[in-house]
Amino acid sequence: MHTIDRNAALEAHRRAHGKIRIYPTMNVQNEHDIGMAYVLGGAIAAKEIEKDRSMSYELTGRANRIALISNGSAVLGLGRIGADAALPVMEGKCLLFKIFGDVNAIPLCINTENEEDIVRFAEMVAPTFGAINIEDVSSPDTFLVVRELQKRLNIPVFSDDQHGSAVVVLSALTNALEVVGKKLPDVRIVVFGAGASGIAVSEILIEAGARNIVVVNSTGILCPENRSMNAIQRELAERTNPEHLSGSIDAALRGADVLIGLSSGGRLGEKQLAAMNSGSVFFALSMPQAEMTEEEALRSGVTVYASGLTGSLNPMPNLHVYPGLARGLLDVRSRGINNKILLAASGALAEIVDRRRLSERHIMPDLFSDEVAPRVAEAVAQAAIQQGMAERPLPPKKVYDETWQRLYGGMLDLV
Repeated sequence: MHTIDRNAALEAHRRAHGKIRIYPTMNVQNEHDIGMAYVLGGAIAAKEIEKDRSMSYELTGRANRIALISNGSAVLGLGRIGADAALPVMEGKCLLFKIFGDVNAIPLCINTENEEDIVRFAEMVAPTFGAINIEDVSSPDTFLVVRELQKRLNIPVFSDDQHGSAVVVLSALTNALEVVGKKLPDVRIVVFGAGASGIAVSEILIEAGARNIVVVNSTGILCPENRSMNAIQRELAERTNPEHLSGSIDAALRGADVLIGLSSGGRLGEKQLAAMNSGSVFFALSMPQAEMTEEEALRSGVTVYASGLTGSLNPMPNLHVYPGLARGLLDVRSRGINNKILLAASGALAEIVDRRRLSERHIMPDLFSDEVAPRVAEAVAQAAIQQGMAERPLPPKKVYDETWQRLYGGMLDLV
């Protein structure tokens, strides 16, 4: 993992005064230009939108703009730090949306602990945006907020903590299982952590065909004997653990094939991993400290190890997913997002890895590959079209070509 000097980080933030900025797309050099851009010209565009609301995508920047909404209640590696403190992290994510997807993301950090406040806020600002990303909101509120907004709004509402994590894990697991010669329906998968990411990962694995998933929260396996489950975890308990296991992570790992760590560092030991089956897969995705180091995991018998940390073996950060996901949804003006779209994104990401290079040490594409965002965006766009959710259907390969040109061909801000 790359280390960051504290003083250097603070100085970089101080100099930058924010990581994104607003810049003009129309020249204003005289009174005519002012009229064209503002009251007189703006009024003409406003009248067109009043007659046909969909024209807001043609006559404003809405088509390439998303809202990144957070209350700072579950900031990665930091926890409940509040809206003000969450802002530099949200700005950083907006920067990555722009650099890796040419998506204009606006950070909106709001002071509330009430899930309905978040829903109402998002609902009120929705006319300004082509999509909404609910970011770093604590579980189970994040699920409740996303579910409710998906019912109320006709634009995509997603959560990278949920959907981005789910896609990257399924993609990496698809390739890892190919390496060890196992099939998804045949393996026992342990998901260690039952927050937003753990639940979303479990759900997409079920959708993809996994039959034996055991989810473990802070007090043990999700099962009827576990008295410390929230409503979302109780729902998941009914769809997982077909062997009716109970107890701690130790019971879950005995005879398991896959461990997906979404908990925190320092909670696993080598002996626990040694109880897994041969040809085991371990994704240590806790941030900012992985559950276990690569050396410890391999010493305990793990065959394929990956982490969410850049600079490590098989890095699998969500950055592989969310820029392309947003790009594809925006380009076809999708009215929403569903599991079929997420499965398409996962399949596209997995296929980027050249099968000739697929190995224990190479299950994910390079983070800076010029194929990642274009191919994820193309898969998302075509899946949205197939699902009947696209207001602007585009022919195959068009989203891929335009995304590649945006990012690598010097054609930024096509819309």
